[in-house]
Amino acid sequence: MKWRGRQGSANVEDRRGMGGKMVGGGIGGILIIVIMTLLGGGDMGDVLSNVTGGGQSAAPYEETAQDKELSEFVSVVLADTEKVWTDVFAKEGMTYEKPTLVLYSGSVESACGQAGSSVGPFYCPGDRKLYIDLSFYDDLQQKFDAPGDFAMAYVVAHEVGHHVQTLLGTSDKIMPLRQKLSEQEFNKYLVRFELQADYYSGVWAHHAQGMDLLEEGDVDEALNAASAVGDDTLQRKAQGRVVPESFTHGTSEQRKAWFYKGLENGTLQGGDTFKVKTP
Repeated sequence: MKWRGRQGSANVEDRRGMGGKMVGGGIGGILIIVIMTLLGGGDMGDVLSNVTGGGQSAAPYEETAQDKELSEFVSVVLADTEKVWTDVFAKEGMTYEKPTLVLYSGSVESACGQAGSSVGPFYCPGDRKLYIDLSFYDDLQQKFDAPGDFAMAYVVAHEVGHHVQTLLGTSDKIMPLRQKLSEQEFNKYLVRFELQADYYSGVWAHHAQGMDLLEEGDVDEALNAASAVGDDTLQRKAQGRVVPESFTHGTSEQRKAWFYKGLENGTLQGGDTFKVKTP
């Protein structure tokens, strides 16, 4: 991706080295953490870690050369998403409200509760902020076998996709369903919710491509990243088998397909995954 020398976003909050606070153990607070963790890509083991505080505390932080480069990179990507979504919303007669990207290390406090880095990047609708521990870049390369700067750009764009869902009111419709549906039924809605965010990340990539920001191989990097974090792929690696009823993000093929659909369409229209039958 052509990002060097370009302006970054002014909406980046650096909390690296600050750690997170302990979260109260009330049922309401736990529910928020459960939903936020699942939406962020974590599993129930991560939920337990988050509720108990995970044993993480603030520690001295020293920015490495790679961290500095990554922080500049995600800031530029965020700026690009701001431009794209401002234009897309304007064409629909709406105003895009820019989110804040929070950089953290180890653990962080959000309006959704405390999260550890094991949760991965996530978006909290309560404060309309994206949270990213830049160490996830190493996870993409080593754990998920999804290298490349545009793989990380896809991750940022996906979380911005959740912000778009919040602005459009989709998030407000999804969250209350957790109280009304069984876990298995609610998971089906989570899958649709995540696939829609993948579609919106593809919409951003469509416009980035139109602005001549992409380089050869960038789309393949994003598709590879989408495939690497599919529920079936992750479950097969972790436990040697696939449990479709526990899916919360969609299969590798679904995630690639919806990103690619957004890449082709480039509009809000066409991203209604809730009309599509998914496992």
